[in-house]
Amino acid sequence: MFEARFQTFEDVSARAQSAARVAALRAELQRRGLDGFVIPRADRQQNEYLPASEERLAWLTGFTGSAGAAVVLHDAAAVFVDGRYTLQADAQVDGKIFSIEHMVERPPDQWITDNLKSGAKLGYDPWLHTSEQAERLKKACVAAGAEFVGVDSNPIDALWQDRPPSPAGAVSLRDPKFAGEAAPDKLKRIRAEITKLRADTLLVTDPQNVAWAFNIRGADVAHTPLALAFATIPRDGRPSLYVDSAKLDNTVRHAIEAFADVRAPDELARGLEKLQGKTVRIDQASAAINLIVAAAACYRGDQVWRLNSGSAQARQADMCQH
Repeated sequence: MFEARFQTFEDVSARAQSAARVAALRAELQRRGLDGFVIPRADRQQNEYLPASEERLAWLTGFTGSAGAAVVLHDAAAVFVDGRYTLQADAQVDGKIFSIEHMVERPPDQWITDNLKSGAKLGYDPWLHTSEQAERLKKACVAAGAEFVGVDSNPIDALWQDRPPSPAGAVSLRDPKFAGEAAPDKLKRIRAEITKLRADTLLVTDPQNVAWAFNIRGADVAHTPLALAFATIPRDGRPSLYVDSAKLDNTVRHAIEAFADVRAPDELARGLEKLQGKTVRIDQASAAINLIVAAAACYRGDQVWRLNSGSAQARQADMCQH
């Protein structure tokens, strides 16, 4: 018997809980010696659609739109949305706790400059910001006489007691007759481009690009057939696919291991650290600060990004070399 199934786009706002959650966050920040924290709507891969476990902005503020951010200080807080979500933010966000700001007319960096006190420390999660985003916010802190501080662990994760588990959707193989080309052939063409760029390795952080290069699909993100994964593709040698092995059945694993190594996602930063003296290409628009720093550290010496050091400017991230 055929059973009809329909997608649902219904969102449930946590507005009623936001007061208690903001109070708990402020207490946690004080415990860590921070005066505020930036909460983007983002995951480690900068996806538009987030797994439930990555919806930190919605958990804290109640806002469930697909784009936004918040900044929480000890004595002020704001939610930033664009023109698409003005009415939704008014309905979902408690205006007694957060001011609702227009992302373009008064963006987070301007609000931070206006509200952050001199000498304050504003925290951020380096896994959830790209280099461009972090540099803007750092400049705002410098303008306020404050410091922009990367944290080792996200304080919201420490408070989110019923946080959903990380997605573990099964990875499937995309038949070359639909993909247009076998994965080893795609990787060969990518290596040729890496050679032209005089690089040693390509770091792939966008799961859409990983899906294309390795001919895989996944079920980690609603409405999008993606597996949350990273990859490194060297000019010479085997590529590495960084993906939770629980998502791979034996058939899929064996097919991938015929042309690439399968590694755990938490091995990626260490894998980059092993590329000492190598040139790594990276897409700064989709790569988290943590990965950019690791890639920049691939070449020798101390010519790495210094995002927490005064007015030092981050170098261009798409080519980490002298």
